[in-house]
Amino acid sequence: MTKQFAGLLFASVTAIFASTHNSTVFAQSKNADALFERAAKGNIAEAGGARRLKGDITAAFRDQIKDGPAKHVILLIGDGMGDSEITIARNYAVGAGNYFKGLDALPVTGQYTHYSIDKKTGKPSYVTDSAASGTAWASGVKTYNGAIGVDIHEKPHKTLLELARQAGFATGDVSTAEIQDATPAAQMAHVTHRKCYDPTSTAEKCGSNALENGGLGSISEQLLNTRPDLTLGGGAKYFEDKARAGEWKDQTLRTQAEARGYQLVGNLEELDKVTAANQDKPLLGLFTSGNMPVRWEGPKASHYGNIEKDPVKCKPNEKRSASTPTLAQMTEKAIDLLKTNEKGFFLQVESASIDKQDHAANPCGQIGETVALDEAVQVALDFARKDGNTLVIVTADHAHTSQIIDPDARAPGFTQALKTKDGAIMAVSYGTSTEPDHQGHTGTQLRVAAFGPGAANFSGLTDQTDMFYTIRDTLNLLSRASESGQNGAVARQPAQGAR
Repeated sequence: MTKQFAGLLFASVTAIFASTHNSTVFAQSKNADALFERAAKGNIAEAGGARRLKGDITAAFRDQIKDGPAKHVILLIGDGMGDSEITIARNYAVGAGNYFKGLDALPVTGQYTHYSIDKKTGKPSYVTDSAASGTAWASGVKTYNGAIGVDIHEKPHKTLLELARQAGFATGDVSTAEIQDATPAAQMAHVTHRKCYDPTSTAEKCGSNALENGGLGSISEQLLNTRPDLTLGGGAKYFEDKARAGEWKDQTLRTQAEARGYQLVGNLEELDKVTAANQDKPLLGLFTSGNMPVRWEGPKASHYGNIEKDPVKCKPNEKRSASTPTLAQMTEKAIDLLKTNEKGFFLQVESASIDKQDHAANPCGQIGETVALDEAVQVALDFARKDGNTLVIVTADHAHTSQIIDPDARAPGFTQALKTKDGAIMAVSYGTSTEPDHQGHTGTQLRVAAFGPGAANFSGLTDQTDMFYTIRDTLNLLSRASESGQNGAVARQPAQGAR
């Protein structure tokens, strides 16, 4: 073969490869659109009109399966968001044939079990609470209802956020609840009773955890010691309580936070002005005294409410001020601040009041908070798609009570009819308690969905505890923490003079 011929052959092969490669990239782009866009393709009343697929998506799905490790992980939790809650919100907000561009746009989906453990017998408790559930994915251990960050023997276990921080990652914890609530607390604290929010309640409810008794302190105190780079939510009133022991005895937790270098913000304008959040100046956003207000409001369900009352449309909550950041705004700000860390970041985001409004049999309340989570998921996915090295996971902590029933059904529980985006009537029923404001959790397995490196680990049937190990290994936290000289013990109270 002459050099001239070889050169021509090489050039031809290169050109063919480039052409094929470009076509493949283009095809993958079109495939990805087909994978993520799941709206009905036509008139849902006609044959084939309700189809969500344009055709075979095997190639598109194959393109989305990527090995780890990932540089960043964003875990988004809909508290109490079972498949029923997602369907109710979708039907109302965008229509039965449409789809959520966040919640319904993650390519890999599976189901996971979420039972807790009976403390006395060690056997399954088939209906979990948020504390045991959060502990399962945050620390990789099943525990009893009410426990945060400890097992059934009350032994503390390190959390993903603690491991990530010790490995040098940026860390964040965002919630629309009080930041001491079970889900956000599960990443930052270790207490035997979930309501040990401040020093006073800790002394009353879980004395062994109190600082004055040699414990790790209240959830709020442990938050300050765990020192996430960023914490956003409600619960400001608990930082007005005073420490009962240690260097900060008789000083409010707010005073302690300021003295230890925390940036404290209380509204959207102040949040927008923050330009950095790290270990030198961690961000603590406390936007409300208690839980953050919900987006939408409407009548609570009542006996035969679907029959005896007119269908309603949800209304904006007048108690929600424009100065209060939305979950999407908090998520976007968190990503913007945490992504500057060269090693990467771990961020947990929770829409808390899907659960709280489900407990209260308030369909408009829970729908609005599900929509809020969808918007936050869209923010996370937008970043992940551009970044290419981010694992996004969306799931819930437990199932809940709301169900879609026939509009004419005389159900035994509490019901309310809504007029949906489709212009149709949807009746929502709550029937796990005879008390309308105290509806209960249910034990049905939950959807877990993912996008990015390592997402395939969430396909099929898994358990909540699998999430801990998958995220830990995807970020390679154990070896990185070891390289940083960190041991496996849960940190005690900082020494005198520590930040």
